Amino acid sequence: MRDRRLAPLLAVASALIAAALAGSALAAPTVGSPPSKPSGSTPKPPANHGCLVPGTGEPLDQIWHPNLLSAIGYNDTRTGDIAFAVRTDQRFYGYRPDHVEWSASVVKAMLMVTYLDMPSVRDRDLNGGDTSLLGPMITASDNNAAQQVFDTVGTGRLQALANTVGMTHFATDPVWGKTQITARDQTKFFLHIDSYVAPRHRSYAMRLLRSIVPWERWGIGEVAPKGWKLYFKGGWGYGTGLLDHQVALLVRGCARVSIAVLTMYDGSHAYGKETLRGIFARLLRGLPTGAPKHKQKPSPKPKLAGRSG
Repeated sequence: MRDRRLAPLLAVASALIAAALAGSALAAPTVGSPPSKPSGSTPKPPANHGCLVPGTGEPLDQIWHPNLLSAIGYNDTRTGDIAFAVRTDQRFYGYRPDHVEWSASVVKAMLMVTYLDMPSVRDRDLNGGDTSLLGPMITASDNNAAQQVFDTVGTGRLQALANTVGMTHFATDPVWGKTQITARDQTKFFLHIDSYVAPRHRSYAMRLLRSIVPWERWGIGEVAPKGWKLYFKGGWGYGTGLLDHQVALLVRGCARVSIAVLTMYDGSHAYGKETLRGIFARLLRGLPTGAPKHKQKPSPKPKLAGRSG
């Protein structure tokens, strides 16, 4: 008969082993990429085969993988309903990656992409009306602007974007903040988010995702590794602690990493932000950040004294 005192320890060990096995299975090379848009306005995301990380001269997946077990171990010390995922061009890792949660403001990135791809917008210059909505909605997470964009694009276009990306658990809602998302789907979207933006507006959209206001740059904004460009969007429950999410893209040359951490029932907004910071820090540990290594100059050869005759 099993000693009851060992039951909690065995349960934790079993969970960690199961998570490790799940992570290993999910880390297998991915097959295929998001399909092309039906409109034909967005090309298929590049495959990035043969990409070498600047400063290392090696493929990303050969020199780094997210520290999934460390993040899971940290998760076990935290209150809340937590899921996360990490994706590169060749591999995928996740902890409860298909667990569905409300999007809150994370969906604003999808709203922006959908708006910029509308037939009435995609092939013209943006005007003051466009930028007065999109800028505050992304950089300062303005909800009034998001509501106007949501009313403009509608749930049908939002769902069409999800279908194009290849999301499997996405579902719209009459309340945009209650859109249903998963960590798996959001990393698939963010890994090549630029490819889903109408080409004319691509640089503008990416600039907004790099320009989140300082007072909303918690979590990934505090621990993003040096040498990588950070594009991200967060979502939170009006400071109530109901939920705290962040989805991000990290870019270094041709190398890309997308990462999503979703948390609910944190208890407080401050606690949720600390959970985000802790999980991101552990998942991204070891991501190559060094500058290119310079070859050491050879020491000058010593001068030989001439022989005396």
